Amino acid sequence: MTARTVALLGSTGSIGTQACQIVRDNPDRFRIVALSAGGSDLALLAEQAAEFDVPLVGAARDDGTLRERIADAYRALGTDAGDVEVIVGDQAAEDVAKCSADVVVNGITGSIGLRPTLAALEAGSTLALANKESLIVGGPIVKALAAPGQIVPVDSEHSAIAQSLLAGDRSEVRKLVVTASGGPFRGRTRAELADVTPAQALAHPNFAMGRVITTNSATLVNKGLEVIEAHLLFDVPFDRIDVVVHPQQYIHSMVEFVDGAVVAQIGLPTMMVPIALGMGWPHRVADVETSIDWTKAADWRFEPLDDEAFPAVRLARQVGEAGATFPAVYNAANEECVDAFHDGQIGFVDIVDTVERVVAEHEVESGDLTVEQVLAAEQWARRRAHDLLSPA
Repeated sequence: MTARTVALLGSTGSIGTQACQIVRDNPDRFRIVALSAGGSDLALLAEQAAEFDVPLVGAARDDGTLRERIADAYRALGTDAGDVEVIVGDQAAEDVAKCSADVVVNGITGSIGLRPTLAALEAGSTLALANKESLIVGGPIVKALAAPGQIVPVDSEHSAIAQSLLAGDRSEVRKLVVTASGGPFRGRTRAELADVTPAQALAHPNFAMGRVITTNSATLVNKGLEVIEAHLLFDVPFDRIDVVVHPQQYIHSMVEFVDGAVVAQIGLPTMMVPIALGMGWPHRVADVETSIDWTKAADWRFEPLDDEAFPAVRLARQVGEAGATFPAVYNAANEECVDAFHDGQIGFVDIVDTVERVVAEHEVESGDLTVEQVLAAEQWARRRAHDLLSPA
């Protein structure tokens, strides 16, 4: 089997570093040919470039030291950097995505991943998509550009659904069941959420993630985004996509078929399997994760979602049904509100409440959706959220 070439976007983040580990452990399966990162950890980016001998490196931000850091990293390994091409600027990830690698792993956080997603699809690469926001905000644009099977989901829930769907024909699917941990505040009432702190919101019970994603997991905005993503990926109507709270997160999601059978994908609550499967699809990577110890007793429980305490999923369904630029507004307003929460400007429950107000005020343009409309809607949503959060 020839090694697949991989372009890795967001290489210094959680998804990126785990993808690097998979390549490190499987050099016969994968070869990294391009890297990009935001620039918050140039030292790590340079180390990755040297370790994997990557010919193309991109960074959104560079303090002027990236090239020298790469040279130093090569020297530390006793080799010469050679002709490494370095791209710096807001377009770096997009340019890296155009490199025609066999697989582009989009591990960027946020809707800034939209243009790189489109670039990877235009280049004909398989897109291993961890950047859910790019699909959510650019849904019709992304879907129109993608060939059948070109997008492989890396979110654990959607990877689980993709795997479970192999058990039957698409026409036999009754519903998708997306599981949620419930976050750190599972079981609390809306009143009990009023005084939670940013530190408490970042204490996810199972995963270590960035500030925005971890906060979104606490508000369940992340689960709302995943419902929209599931609809777009698998063409299942919103009224046939359920969310159930499963605190242990061993069952990553399920598919219910018309005969009543439910097929679930089960595994440890980590991202290694979805990332490896995204890179190798439809083939699995041996020993990428340890097995579950079935000799130990364990209880797995399921709970209904509390829509009153956590209205983000309900709002996401409305946003997804409305389509157009509404998902972009939902996502952008939320990002502004998450920043305001961590800056001490608003309370925890104010995040989704404010997002709902911004969504209610949004008006869409007629005609087919364009990237420019998406970006304009995001800018409007950020400004409007900021205005609503600013003291009078």
